[in-house]
Amino acid sequence: MADVLNAPAATPTTAQPSRTLSEQSTGELVQRASEQLSKLVRDELTLAKAELAEKGKHAGIGIGLFGGAGVLAAYGVGALIATLVIVLNLFLDLWLAALIVTVVLFAVAGVLALLGKKQVSRAVPPEPAAAIAGLKADVDEVKHAVKERSRA
Repeated sequence: MADVLNAPAATPTTAQPSRTLSEQSTGELVQRASEQLSKLVRDELTLAKAELAEKGKHAGIGIGLFGGAGVLAAYGVGALIATLVIVLNLFLDLWLAALIVTVVLFAVAGVLALLGKKQVSRAVPPEPAAAIAGLKADVDEVKHAVKERSRA
């Protein structure tokens, strides 16, 4: 902050020639500090915007790469399932091998759906009950304190 106050003003506030800090009035010093602080805040906001734009660009690229990885993983799972059918075909008829793999996949999907439903039901209603209760308790405490002060 000392550098901000000691730095020369970007634009003179008066038409008078430059004076040292000790010759300037308190009002002039406060005005200079206010102007410099405003400029500093604007510059920091500009820097923050640029930094967030850069981070957003990297995040977008990263999300795209994750999406591509997910698509390739889905194809990989399909190929793995096909491989499983082919392996079972070595011991069973092809239709029976495909049927077994299909039934197992649907069974796993059903179990995952039930687990997912259970998790979603835990999230309903979507309100922070503990935080709301704490906030109500705080409000009640403030009301109580205000009533006690008004009686005194």
